Amino acid sequence: MKKTLIALVAVVAVAGAAVWQFAGSSKTAPDVTFVSLDGQKISTQDLRGKVVLVKFWATSCVTCIQQMPDTVQTYKQLSPKGYEVIAVAMQYDPPNYVKNYSDTRQLPFPVAIDAQGKLAKAFGDVQLTPTAFLIDKQGHIIKRYLGNYDKVAFMNTVEKALAAG
Repeated sequence: MKKTLIALVAVVAVAGAAVWQFAGSSKTAPDVTFVSLDGQKISTQDLRGKVVLVKFWATSCVTCIQQMPDTVQTYKQLSPKGYEVIAVAMQYDPPNYVKNYSDTRQLPFPVAIDAQGKLAKAFGDVQLTPTAFLIDKQGHIIKRYLGNYDKVAFMNTVEKALAAG
């Protein structure tokens, strides 16, 4: 009886983990609207058909600033293929710092400020930066990145998502 119970618990745990893994891999991105520094409104619905990186960052985040040149390079390389980046500055980041950084670095993608923290909440209550979400053409979050990431693996994931129908 005890062995049967242990086996049953193990099977349920494995099945639960498999379902959680599968469900987590196809979570739909929240339906939100980003407002860029220049006033452009971009909703997640508008981005369907593109592979999108939504990157939560802050001007005070060393890792964020270190990653920005790679983010710009990847955007320039892949945007003609349907890749988009939305850089979302955290609620605590002073808007004038964000604007200054964006202007002086000539960031080529939309930069939004999450003034009320609603975007961070919608994406699972993002607290740490950098946190990024890679979203496929159908609007599903295919990968979440926290902190530094493997650039080669990231590029492979993006290329695969761009190639998918």
